[in-house]
Amino acid sequence: MPLIVRDATLEDAAEILAIYNFAALNTTAVWTDGPSDLEARRDWIRARGEAGYPVLVAMRGSDVVGFASFGDFRPWPGYRHTVENSVYVDERHHRCGIGRSLMAALIERATAMRKHTMIAGIEAANAGSIALHASLGFSEVARMPEVGCKFGRWLDLVFMQKRLATDIAP
Repeated sequence: MPLIVRDATLEDAAEILAIYNFAALNTTAVWTDGPSDLEARRDWIRARGEAGYPVLVAMRGSDVVGFASFGDFRPWPGYRHTVENSVYVDERHHRCGIGRSLMAALIERATAMRKHTMIAGIEAANAGSIALHASLGFSEVARMPEVGCKFGRWLDLVFMQKRLATDIAP
């Protein structure tokens, strides 16, 4: 079955929520201690749209098998040309090219929006996400030991960066 990447709608919120909550409850990809709820996911989709940022879903048939987005890296004007991405794939569909397809679409969108840099903040033990980003041209630019905690242990944060549009004046 072919993979289709498209803009998310509010009707996708429940499937996005299921993927997000699995990650929140079972992995260190989301540094929160509990699940989100449907209204919060709908609010997130709305807020991204109002800010002009995409939320994308990957579809296999009628199933959402992954989602991705980017938003402001930091809220101050000096960071206006930099965005931070998020990408999540349903655990039953890992290593099938879904994350790569979502990231490629995000990079294309950010470049079209004339963003200069995309950042990924990744838990240091998440080798799959680090490898995915590296294969798409991201480089590790910072490693911050023990800045988060989850599951009763300290977590390290890796920042990876990709320069996008290089012809933008500051």
